[in-house]
Amino acid sequence: MTAARTGTVTTRSAWHDVPRFQVRRFAAIAMAEAPALAEEILGEIQREYPHLPFVVDDSGEPMALVGIRRAIEVFVQHLEHSEGRPTVPPGVFQDFGRGEGLNGRSLDSLQAIYRMGVRLAWRRLADIGQRVEIPPPAMYELVDAGYEYLDGLVDQSVRGYAEAAARQAGERLRLQRRLMELLLAEHHRGDPSEALTERAARIGWPLPSKVAVGVLLRPAREAMAPAVGQGVLLDMEYEQPRMVVPEPDAKGRPELLHRALAGWSGAIGPPVPLIDAAKSLRWAEAAVRLMERDLLPSGEVLHCTEHTEALVLLQPEELIDDLALRCLAPLTHCGPTHGRRLAETLLAWLETRGGAPEVATRLGVHPQTVRYRLRQIRELWGDEIDDPDRRFELELVLRAQRLRGELGAMRGRR
Repeated sequence: MTAARTGTVTTRSAWHDVPRFQVRRFAAIAMAEAPALAEEILGEIQREYPHLPFVVDDSGEPMALVGIRRAIEVFVQHLEHSEGRPTVPPGVFQDFGRGEGLNGRSLDSLQAIYRMGVRLAWRRLADIGQRVEIPPPAMYELVDAGYEYLDGLVDQSVRGYAEAAARQAGERLRLQRRLMELLLAEHHRGDPSEALTERAARIGWPLPSKVAVGVLLRPAREAMAPAVGQGVLLDMEYEQPRMVVPEPDAKGRPELLHRALAGWSGAIGPPVPLIDAAKSLRWAEAAVRLMERDLLPSGEVLHCTEHTEALVLLQPEELIDDLALRCLAPLTHCGPTHGRRLAETLLAWLETRGGAPEVATRLGVHPQTVRYRLRQIRELWGDEIDDPDRRFELELVLRAQRLRGELGAMRGRR
């Protein structure tokens, strides 16, 4: 033990003032009694914690006994030489913490065991101190050194515990990723049910009847993973992280996800049977692509089921564009502005199937203007405008154009 310092004032160590022959005698007795003391401490631990497992080494000796004995010996050697702080023996106590982590236990009981050991050790050392007449101030200093030493033992165990937790977390992530890969595979070879059950069991994931798959857009490159809650599978390794939500309509699930994903954007596909998870992923990816083109709202995690029209009409762009060329050919010879107004009027009429007043209200123009435009529309399309199939095609392509922002929004549209 060294002299204690407070500011510029130095307080001499009481232990340092103990004559060297007394210190050596104290250390010799303590070292000789270390094996018996270690046995006593282990016995008390076994009585207090009868269900605590003990691992033995190659010689059949409990590793806990080895660790306790070694810790006592290192502490006593430090007392004898009175140099620096006692160095905690590496390995054993780190293994203790690692074992607690791997077995899913907390460090609370381990720390309680350590404190018990220090109390028992102090009792024995105090008895030895009386035998060799160590002054009380030096023995009090010894108590402080003992608890400081205890902190070092705990630090070793915490380090081992953290290593075990990190290893387990890494292993779980690896197994979870393998489960998600199988779950989201587009084409399965044979029936994947058995493999899904096996992989899900390895991470303790109960197989749900339905899932919804999400694709997320990071708010920042180094964004922390959202706390989506237990049961939701999340893979942050993708450029656009993926998420598998079990039983997406379960009570409380939507609210939990909404809170957890605040600040994120992306899309969650429709709920599907577990075996069809890849289909939900496909719709979520499609929605994200539309978000990146500003064709769907960004800045939040949206649900595909609330944007079905956009996903259906904006996905097959080439087909819709080809259909538009054919269906809207009569507008080719109209000027861009006039052609757009006629298209907006035609769409309002197709959606309402009402007269000029209803269409005018929807467009926010005068009914007489609508009547004029409807006459032009009938002149351009002729009798085809009354064909149900042609009207359906026209409404399809005009709705798609409105979703793209090529036609203006209409008043009173639901």
